[in-house]
Amino acid sequence: MSTLELPLVGRGKVRDIYDYDDRHLVFVTSNRVSAFDVILPTPIPNKGSTLNTLTRFWMKKFSPLCANHIAERDHGDFARDFAASLEATSPGQVELVRKAEMLPVECVVRGFITGSGWKDYKKSGAVCGHTLPEGLQHCAQFPEPLFTPATKATTGHDENIDFNRMCGIVGAEMGTKLRDLSLQIYSTGRDYARERGILIADTKFEFGIIDGELALCDEVLTPDSSRFWPADEYAPGRDQRSFDKQIVRNYLETLNWDKTPPGPKLPETIVMQTARAYEEIAARLMR
Repeated sequence: MSTLELPLVGRGKVRDIYDYDDRHLVFVTSNRVSAFDVILPTPIPNKGSTLNTLTRFWMKKFSPLCANHIAERDHGDFARDFAASLEATSPGQVELVRKAEMLPVECVVRGFITGSGWKDYKKSGAVCGHTLPEGLQHCAQFPEPLFTPATKATTGHDENIDFNRMCGIVGAEMGTKLRDLSLQIYSTGRDYARERGILIADTKFEFGIIDGELALCDEVLTPDSSRFWPADEYAPGRDQRSFDKQIVRNYLETLNWDKTPPGPKLPETIVMQTARAYEEIAARLMR
């Protein structure tokens, strides 16, 4: 079989996954955008290439801390040929990765209280089992980052869970490893970004097992998986300007939409604002 006729084995909200050989997959990171776990009909130009570039950058930076799924072999020629065989796909959207046994949890780390964490706090005073002081302001920074895992839903919405429930899914030893490593990776990335004037409000990591070793997989500290805020504009008690998918979420919150499929089309102004934000955060972080 030609490498250009690889079988499609999975299609996520953003990535299409093809079987390459016994040990490798091909990830094609599309320009699709999802919000509230719904794929929207309007793509964001150059988004897929930006996500791949940032992920490769971070995985290399974090390689002393953790293995990852990026294949070591050069696949530039293949990426060009494979992209040419797909409609509206660039070589930068194509990544060759090692196959992993994925762990069925998302490892979320929060440095600031926002998003679903803020909503949970307003209801219960806690976030994923972490009881918090009264009177916190929206977007306030935590004294120390919180590890707040979630389930990985195959359909519908992911569910925030506490550490004990996560350990019931993956085991106590693995749960502890995931928590400690996630906090270490986040803290390293947070400090690096802060030096470049960027706050990483929260993010999520995914891990798998490759050759018996825990490995960082999927995307890492991208605008799809993280909230990035300009440090010089930060102030608690209000929404923050963002370099990420929050631009899309904020627009959708103004609509009379029940957050179920089909998603609404995005106006050109929101599309271009989001595309510029993705490109700007990549340029700032990788300079």
